[in-house]
Amino acid sequence: MNGATFETLLVEERDDRVVVTLHRPEARNAISGQMIDELHKVCTELERRPKLLLLIGHNRVFAGGADIAELLRRGRDEALQGVNSRLFERVRRLPLPTLAAVDGWTLGGGAELAYACDLRIAGPDAVFGNPEPGLGILAAAGACWRLPELVGESVAKQMLLAGRQLDAAAALAAGLVIDVVPAEKLLDEAHLLLDRVMKSSTMALRLTKLVVDAPGAHPVADDLAQAVLFEGQDKKERMTRFLEKRNRT
Repeated sequence: MNGATFETLLVEERDDRVVVTLHRPEARNAISGQMIDELHKVCTELERRPKLLLLIGHNRVFAGGADIAELLRRGRDEALQGVNSRLFERVRRLPLPTLAAVDGWTLGGGAELAYACDLRIAGPDAVFGNPEPGLGILAAAGACWRLPELVGESVAKQMLLAGRQLDAAAALAAGLVIDVVPAEKLLDEAHLLLDRVMKSSTMALRLTKLVVDAPGAHPVADDLAQAVLFEGQDKKERMTRFLEKRNRT
C-alpha cells in the first residue's frame, strides 16, 4: 500500500478491496495508538484510491477493546483530540462500503470500530459490548450516538448503561450484523458479501453512502464529556485496579 509498513496490522490489497487484519495477538488485538496511526494510513490510501475495506481480527478475536494501559495515561488534552473518535469517523466516511467480519470478543473501542463500518457479519462466537463505564469513562468514540442508530435506543442503553453484551444471535436479532456464519467460513462469506456489493455501480455506492451519512455525527460532545472523565480520580482508580488484576492472573 504505497510503500507503507505496518506493525499492528496485516494489510492485503486486492483490485477492488483492501483486507486489513487487526494484529496484536499479545493483547487480543486491542486498539493502541500505533494501530490508530496505521489505520489512518490505510484511510489515506482509501480516500486517495477508493476501494472496499474489509476489517477482521487475528485469531478469532476482533478487538478486545482499547489499550487500557494507554487509556490510563491519557488525560483531558488527549480526550479533546478525539484520538479514537476521529479515526472511526474517518472510517465511517470512507468513499466506498466497509465491512467488519467479527468473531470472538468485540469490546469497547473494538466494538466502536465495528459500529463505524457500514456492514458487519459475525461468526458464532462474536460478542459485542461496551464496558467503558465500569472503567470510569464513557464509550466516547461513537457508541453513545452510533449504537442507538444501529440497534435502537433501548438495546443501546442496555449495552451502554447495564453492561449487556450481545452474542452473535442477539446481534443478528437486533440488526447489528447482516448474518451469522460458521467461523471457518467467515472470511469467505465476507468476501462473497463484498462481491455482491461490487455488483452495484461504484458511483452509486459512493453517492448512497454520502446521502445516508449526510446528517453527520457529534464527536465534539463525546470529546468534551471524555475530557472531564479522563481527569477524574475514579477513572484512574478503576483502570489501575483493572491492570493490577490482569497482571495477577
